[in-house]
Amino acid sequence: MENVIQKKYFEKLHKRREMSDRTKTILVTVCAIAFAFIFLLPIILTVSNSFMEPTEIKANYGSIFETSEKGGKTFVSKTVNLKLIPDMVTFSQYYIVLFKSPEYLLKFWNSVIYTVPIVVIQLLIATLASYGFARYDNKIKSALFFGYITLMLMPYQVTLVPNFLVSKWLGTYDTMWAILLPGFFSPFAVFLLTKFMKRIPKEVIEAAAIDGAGEWEVFSKICTPLCKGGIASIAILLFFDYWNMVEQPLILLTNTDMHPLSVFLSKINEGEISLAFAVAVIYLVPPLLIFLYGEDYLVEGISYQGGIKG
Repeated sequence: MENVIQKKYFEKLHKRREMSDRTKTILVTVCAIAFAFIFLLPIILTVSNSFMEPTEIKANYGSIFETSEKGGKTFVSKTVNLKLIPDMVTFSQYYIVLFKSPEYLLKFWNSVIYTVPIVVIQLLIATLASYGFARYDNKIKSALFFGYITLMLMPYQVTLVPNFLVSKWLGTYDTMWAILLPGFFSPFAVFLLTKFMKRIPKEVIEAAAIDGAGEWEVFSKICTPLCKGGIASIAILLFFDYWNMVEQPLILLTNTDMHPLSVFLSKINEGEISLAFAVAVIYLVPPLLIFLYGEDYLVEGISYQGGIKG
């Protein structure tokens, strides 16, 4: 009799625990969905509003861009109407941007021209430099690496004036090289890749050297493949960083035709509200595709610390 009572008691206790676990899971799931929706709301609004009629966009958001008689901004007295579903779907903004306004596509390709070479060449330089920092120990290397760290810790706004003066001195001011050259030699990738390469076991490199591998073979066939996840994750971070740059073009480029699309998006005015949503969606596509394609590499680069997987 006592065994039956104990059995029923434990069954009830187990059911209560199961109910409690289910309740916690439901609550956590609901909170996660709510936070995800809040964080994704700006993107959802941008995509949905890109299919609205210009008159509807003006009616919903025009009060944000109103100006006073003197040309200054006015206080937004009207309520801004955030709409997830347009009254009537239209593709007119995309048609104008893609076929009737080449300046937007020009600025899109400017962003590509600035970002892709910077990511590729900075990674190439960083891989070679990181191998030297990780493999050899001396006082000069330590001082130089400390300089890299110091430069990396400086906000870009601090180095804007030196970059401006150097670009004037080199004659690259108001050319694409004023953007490209500082990007090629940025210390960010060098610092991270050095940490990855330092975690490669020395025994692996010594074994390769015993087998007759030269310095280039050790670099290209051992160190670089072991840091593949780190290189991919750094490439993704670099792409996001330089794709969204605003200060560099504004300071170093006076010719607006050379500005990337990120600068246009930071200068939205009343006459371009409807087009801005379509341009923003187009601008969002490359980073989104790169993130979706490289998500595994990004996670691997964060979790895999440049050693050998067990």
